[in-house]
Amino acid sequence: MNILALDTATSVLSIALSDGEHSWYFEADAGNRHSEIIMEAVDMLLSKSGMQSKDLDMAACMKGPGSFTGLRIGYSIVKGLCLPFGIAMAAVGTLDCMAYFRRDWNGYVVPAIDAKKHSYFTAFFEKGVRLSEDMDAGVERIASHITAAAFRAASESPVLLTGVDAVPLYEELARHLPAERLCLDGCCTKNCRHSYAKALLALAPRHIENNPLSAPEYIRKSDAEIEAGKQASPD
Repeated sequence: MNILALDTATSVLSIALSDGEHSWYFEADAGNRHSEIIMEAVDMLLSKSGMQSKDLDMAACMKGPGSFTGLRIGYSIVKGLCLPFGIAMAAVGTLDCMAYFRRDWNGYVVPAIDAKKHSYFTAFFEKGVRLSEDMDAGVERIASHITAAAFRAASESPVLLTGVDAVPLYEELARHLPAERLCLDGCCTKNCRHSYAKALLALAPRHIENNPLSAPEYIRKSDAEIEAGKQASPD
């Protein structure tokens, strides 16, 4: 199966393409320049593989959470590829992709994206299985989830922090929890790129949407929406 996967959820843009036997990969510290880079990068990977857009069987993007603009770019391009050629579309949760390569960890896996405003986008996983919905939570709330009785053997299970902002979350949680409970993913150093198109490529076949009206899932309103709500509220 020929699958194209676009990770546009964070400042690191990554793209993966596979024909089931071989794969091609691109990543860049794109900042807020995803829209300037992404199509040229997609064309480059298709050219290297010998494929054309019409040869794809599936195109996938991140569902969220993540950058409002980045997620919209991913959805727009995937729909632009899928609708004209009848290609299957898939959208996968960003946190699911961040947790994917740590599914063999013997304990809880907690991916993290800095949501600003003293909060993180996160969720809890164990052996690749979700234990919670996506959360927009402060450090104290995340710490309380880690110690909650609702999580099996919570007092004993080690917690692996991973994802693009694992380092700052680790540093903040260390003020609330015993050091022996927390582990930092070795791939999440401050000088390491964090890209998840390869995980998206692997998960995409399980998350086919094929809904032309589908859109990113935001667990927080944008600043513009919040401001518009304030202006619409009665005095």
